[in-house]
Amino acid sequence: MTAWKPTAPIATLEMRASMLRAAREYFTATRALEVETPTLSAAAVTDVHLASVAATAIGQQRFLHTSPEYAMKRLLAAGCGDIWQIGRVYRDGEAGRWHNPEFTLIEWYRLGIDHHALMSDVERLIGAVMPASRHVDRSERLTYREAVQLHSGVDAFNDPVAVLVARLESAGIEVPASIRADRDGCLDLIISTLVGPQLGHDRLTFIYDYPASQAALAQTRGPVASRFEAYLDGVELANGFHELGNAAEQRARFEQDLAGRRQRGLPAMPIDENFLAALEYGLPDCSGVALGFDRLVMCAVGAKHIDEVIAFPFERA
Repeated sequence: MTAWKPTAPIATLEMRASMLRAAREYFTATRALEVETPTLSAAAVTDVHLASVAATAIGQQRFLHTSPEYAMKRLLAAGCGDIWQIGRVYRDGEAGRWHNPEFTLIEWYRLGIDHHALMSDVERLIGAVMPASRHVDRSERLTYREAVQLHSGVDAFNDPVAVLVARLESAGIEVPASIRADRDGCLDLIISTLVGPQLGHDRLTFIYDYPASQAALAQTRGPVASRFEAYLDGVELANGFHELGNAAEQRARFEQDLAGRRQRGLPAMPIDENFLAALEYGLPDCSGVALGFDRLVMCAVGAKHIDEVIAFPFERA
């Protein structure tokens, strides 16, 4: 019986600890305030691609957060300035090589910068925390459109959905009936199967200026969103935004998410009214990013499965 033992080697756990120390040193040096926000929330994420874990505390319905984003933005609106935290987050239905239902994010926000400047900040952080044995060269930056064109041969903004479906099928990828008429669904599948795995193999790669329809919590500029993702070794590490501060627009996006959930037969999720109230009060101009720390450790040590870098995965918790 070995189920009591950690799945990660002790040397890897020591590497995790070293990388966390380096992250704290980086944020201290860059004058960001370390904060802590609640793991349990009365509200939940509305995104159709994420599933919250429900919980009950003192007889009340709560949800384990999928990200500390909403609470951290409440702190920004209250005047905290640049902030960051290491947080345990939870996502239902996510398990596999790169996923554990409970995992670690490093999330941070910088005032007065856009998503381009934040990409440079992400690059500096990764350079600061990676071990000397895993040097990361100067990053590559591609627009979303450039990356999709380069690695799949389709135009993400202009080609009809039928062309996207045909490209996926030509690569032997099954396209579910539920997304065959869904442009963003097909693009997500192209990114996850044809594009993402090709990125970041010789250096950190950023994809930026996503379609406006995939803005999430980012500002938009015409057809594009001020959003980026960072890849290393073909793995998505981080997702960042030049943050949307308009409460009415954010509420409309939440309502659109809920409509999408109804169409997919997914449960409705309570909107975070405290977060919207903070936006109404006034979010300072800022950019923010969430970085998957477990995945970064995987890249640092060459691990092939997330279980190799965490002490006790879901099955042993």
